[in-house]
Amino acid sequence: MKILGLDSSGLVAGAAVVEDGILLGEYTTNYKKTHSQTLLPMLEALKNMIELDLNTLDAIAVASGPGSFTGLRIGSATAKGLGLALKKPLVEVPTLEGLAWNLWGTDRIVCPLMDARRNQVYTAAYEFVPRGEEFELKTVIPQSPADINDMLEKINGLGRPVIFLGDGVPVYLDLIRKNVVVEYGIAPAGSNRQRACSIAALGAVYYAGGKAVDAADHRPEYLRKSQAEA
Repeated sequence: MKILGLDSSGLVAGAAVVEDGILLGEYTTNYKKTHSQTLLPMLEALKNMIELDLNTLDAIAVASGPGSFTGLRIGSATAKGLGLALKKPLVEVPTLEGLAWNLWGTDRIVCPLMDARRNQVYTAAYEFVPRGEEFELKTVIPQSPADINDMLEKINGLGRPVIFLGDGVPVYLDLIRKNVVVEYGIAPAGSNRQRACSIAALGAVYYAGGKAVDAADHRPEYLRKSQAEA
């Protein structure tokens, strides 16, 4: 099974290809350029580097939201265009689940925090449950836009050690240090931001489980209206 993963849901943009549980290649940037400038060029560079025939893909996994409205639209349009052109299905991977997958197998609660501004975060909480040789990602607190203080109170209420990750962590680190009473840690570089390889790897799990959609039917999951719409 060969899956292309795309993520442009936040400040990071990435493309990766996973085949039968092996990462063939990944391209990630976190710099001051719009994803419309970076996503297709990095996909082209990745394709050339690993000599990828796009027609050999089984599916295209895309970070489906929440996240930046513009970033999600760019990723969605790219995945959709590829899916339609190549006649390949799309696998919609929630951005927060993709982030949690970076910490696969941990026995701690995983809490992604994506900055949504105005003291709000896109957030959820997950745990990994052993299933033989694998781990299943289980939702402990469903994804939602939330006030950061409310979310930290919910995390305290779980009474379990937690790892925080995502671009909301540095924004609200002082509040985390002040208000979190359970044992906690902050994920390090390499696992604390969106990774296209996690989107591809989790996408492979979901694809194997029958969770795929026609490219024409894909829509990003914004979770809330944009500021302009509001």
